[in-house]
Amino acid sequence: MATISDRLEYNVAGRFYVDSSCIDCDQCRVIAPNYFSRNEETGTSYVSRQPESEEGIAECKEASEACATSSIGDDGL
Repeated sequence: MATISDRLEYNVAGRFYVDSSCIDCDQCRVIAPNYFSRNEETGTSYVSRQPESEEGIAECKEASEACATSSIGDDGL
């Protein structure tokens, strides 16, 4: 399960985030490419844009459920 205290600093502010346990499996970027990006320097994914619609929230939740390391957090804000 993702840990808010381990949230990567380059996530945009908001409800969803990726923590440092990310292994760059690419699943989140495949499932929700409008919301997740890759940091080339660190080789990890991060939230580059927060969803504003129910559809976007559902995509981010689906990405979270598919995450191999449970690195995507949802603080519910």
